[in-house]
Amino acid sequence: MTKTGPQKYPGASTAYWYQSKLGGSAMESNVGVMHTTEGRTVPSYGGGSSAPNFTALPDFTTKTLRWYQHFDFDVSSRALVNRSGGVETNTANAVQVELVGTCDERHATTWDGKKAGVDYVFWPDAPDWALAELGKFVKWAHDEHGIPLRSTVTWKPYKKGQVGGSYGANGVRLTGAQWNAYYGWLGHQHVPENDHGDPGDLDFARVLAHAAGIKPTPDKTQEPDVAGLTDADVERIATAVWKKLAKADGVYLAPTDDPQYSAKDTDPGHYWSGRTVMADLVRRVRDTQKAVAELVAAQKKES
Repeated sequence: MTKTGPQKYPGASTAYWYQSKLGGSAMESNVGVMHTTEGRTVPSYGGGSSAPNFTALPDFTTKTLRWYQHFDFDVSSRALVNRSGGVETNTANAVQVELVGTCDERHATTWDGKKAGVDYVFWPDAPDWALAELGKFVKWAHDEHGIPLRSTVTWKPYKKGQVGGSYGANGVRLTGAQWNAYYGWLGHQHVPENDHGDPGDLDFARVLAHAAGIKPTPDKTQEPDVAGLTDADVERIATAVWKKLAKADGVYLAPTDDPQYSAKDTDPGHYWSGRTVMADLVRRVRDTQKAVAELVAAQKKES
């Protein structure tokens, strides 16, 4: 298969390059898989035998992600289990990214004397700069390789060994047919034939918002604006509406005006994840607030 588009992410280091030794299958990547390394440094990946395409290492000094590339963008990597007799995983047009850090709630604040947000990233509560950096990569993958800016899966918290967690048979892992039909972004927890639960409940809606160029709302918690709503009010309103819309399986019908909408109920574009619904509700409430504020300002001017 012919690889199209640039195969190296701009600025990525090839200091840990495994393709020359391990090869891989050429493909046209149309799905991205996120992992967490569950460590604080770039792993050795067993000499590359379990390496992804990319590893992203948080740099707290510069507030950037330092990227390491191990295989071409459109060459299969090796971070997924691929059982015999089932579907293909690593070679199923899946580009893979390992995020250095953890999704394990046991390390949500501290880890071996180190502090989350200072010495390492607990990715379910990642600082916004880290999500923005990840958004840059997702945007590049979209612009240069066409991976859709969407995620129609539910990202569950890790909770290894606990009921309701993302490890093992978690209720969000795709079937073979769903995996083969999927286009967009998901996590290791969603891939069939695998039991890992990483990267937990990563806020991928925020990553996609950054990729799409949507500016984050300033933090004004406890400070009412001219429309009289605090961030806590917005969250309560969005949550109330969200609960009314929710289906038992945590999947929601996508609005027909969504650019990625598909009328086919077997297509991922027919659905939204819960995080996507929540992000859209918050955006709509904020847009309403802004419109009200502009009306109030105009009325004050006229008077």
